[in-house]
Amino acid sequence: MRWQKLHQCFDPTDHALDFDVKLFAQGPQTVVFDDFVRIYFSTRRVDPSNGKFFSDIAYIDMDTTLSAITGHSNGTVIPLGGLGAFDEHGIFPISPLQHNDQIWAYTCGWSRRVSVSVEISTGLAFSRDNGTTFEKYGTGPVLSSSLHEPMLVGDSFVRVYDGVFHMWYMFGKKWGKAEGTEPPVRVYKIAHATSADGIHWQKEEGVQIITDVLNEDECQALPTVIQIGSRYHMYFCFRYATDFRTNPKRGYRLGYAWSDDLQHWTRDDQNSGIGLSDSGWDSEMMCYPHLFSMQDEIYLLYSGNAFGKQGFGAARLINDN
Repeated sequence: MRWQKLHQCFDPTDHALDFDVKLFAQGPQTVVFDDFVRIYFSTRRVDPSNGKFFSDIAYIDMDTTLSAITGHSNGTVIPLGGLGAFDEHGIFPISPLQHNDQIWAYTCGWSRRVSVSVEISTGLAFSRDNGTTFEKYGTGPVLSSSLHEPMLVGDSFVRVYDGVFHMWYMFGKKWGKAEGTEPPVRVYKIAHATSADGIHWQKEEGVQIITDVLNEDECQALPTVIQIGSRYHMYFCFRYATDFRTNPKRGYRLGYAWSDDLQHWTRDDQNSGIGLSDSGWDSEMMCYPHLFSMQDEIYLLYSGNAFGKQGFGAARLINDN
């Protein structure tokens, strides 16, 4: 895999959205139309009652060269959940899927906790207006914690191959006690599930499909998969479990793996073909990747420094044929 970095596509500090969000554009995910691409992402806004963040889903439309923004959403795309709901405090990210003349969105809903910071689950919503707005499929999740995946089930990426829905997602393995000024530590890994209808899922319960390269507490998040020929390629982000917020050497990087059967994956980071820039918006961190195809080209979107505080950019796969 060899990538040509293009440019920073969207910086929220330069493009204030309608609901007064001026920082963070995280987890870009696409729906490709004939003459433009719609890029969904998660924003942050401040809860005036306590100063903490909410996460909302917005989008921008770009031309097929990814050089110009041609439109954007008006307000949030999917409403947050009500009191006590799994997505009461935020949705980050979503995985949109064009299916049966609709756009399905698998949402990563989160809610605050007391002893630890957060719990997450995967929800589902449908759009009947080309992804401008979404209606939730019920008020609860379609995939959540279970016996061997007891926490933090989210970051779901869904595609259909040979009539079967495949979901790659993260699940939490443990929470660790807070150390010093850091909050409790969470460790999470990537797993796989399948479904006949996209609603009822069969997990490979508690099975980590991507090997660790840092240590057993390596954190793995937001897998994305694309088929090229007969082989499947996955990018994801990974980091150390501690001291990652302000230490660039321990923050998120992009990892890479490949598979010939969608289940067994060979990790091969050294052949990912992309890494940190020497300077600029993606010189300290690369995270939340998304693979997609448009007009016979394959692209990779990803968020940059400080978990996407200044938005996301793009790279194009170099075709050596």
